[in-house]
Amino acid sequence: MTFAEDSHRAVFLDVDGTYADHGVVPPAHVEAVRELRANGHYALLCTGRPACAVSPLLTAAGFDGIVSSAGARVDIGGDIITSTLFPQEVTRRAVEVLESHGATYALEAPQAMYASAAVEQLLDTLAPGPAATKERHQAWEVFRGALVVSDALGEHDCAKIFVFNSGGLMADVVAEIGPEVSVVAGSNESLGERTGEIHLTHITKAVGMEAARVALGVRPENVVAAGDGPNDLEMLAGAATAIVVEGALPELMAHADVVARPPRDNGLVSAFRELGLI
Repeated sequence: MTFAEDSHRAVFLDVDGTYADHGVVPPAHVEAVRELRANGHYALLCTGRPACAVSPLLTAAGFDGIVSSAGARVDIGGDIITSTLFPQEVTRRAVEVLESHGATYALEAPQAMYASAAVEQLLDTLAPGPAATKERHQAWEVFRGALVVSDALGEHDCAKIFVFNSGGLMADVVAEIGPEVSVVAGSNESLGERTGEIHLTHITKAVGMEAARVALGVRPENVVAAGDGPNDLEMLAGAATAIVVEGALPELMAHADVVARPPRDNGLVSAFRELGLI
């Protein structure tokens, strides 16, 4: 955990389970990010969510950039640094294979999430109940509002595919689509074992993190990443300093320089303090 003293540090934060809890950011995390930036460091969200599903609640602290779609898109200061989409023929092939297995899925693009009416109905069953906080309802409304029902899914742009139910073994489905794509386990365990995020094989959060680092002019040894889920593995491995939320998979914990408590316990605050960021 040795930082170069003559350069800003860039801190990349996974959203769900790290910076936020079900889309709601603890006030202490908001203040920690503001203090971090006031100290001259960069703060960036690094999320599997597409840009259209990043709510204002998530960005309220003020961020220097957002890596979205699990590394496929990078925005810095309002400028699009990179935006990688599936080749159209790969999208069409993926849709054909998923449909042949009776899968339930959504195509995630920066501007919208495209899905069938069945997915719309599924999401309605997953909506937060009346006992949930106003902030959680607001976060859900942004996510739900990004969904566009379509009967021609293969014709849309796609940066990533979220599969609610693959209709078969996920590995078999992905192999049938082809070598251009890979899968990482879904981040929402409540959706079941057949969930997963299909992405271009060469795209990970680490790829987006590196593009953002270069754009910001930050030294590699000054990169900090925080995460808790399967799609954070490459990001954590690629960062000079890794903050891992307790309870994460062993392969993630193996990269931990600092172990943080979950968002409900304001875990990033103590982690930032331990690293001298705030």
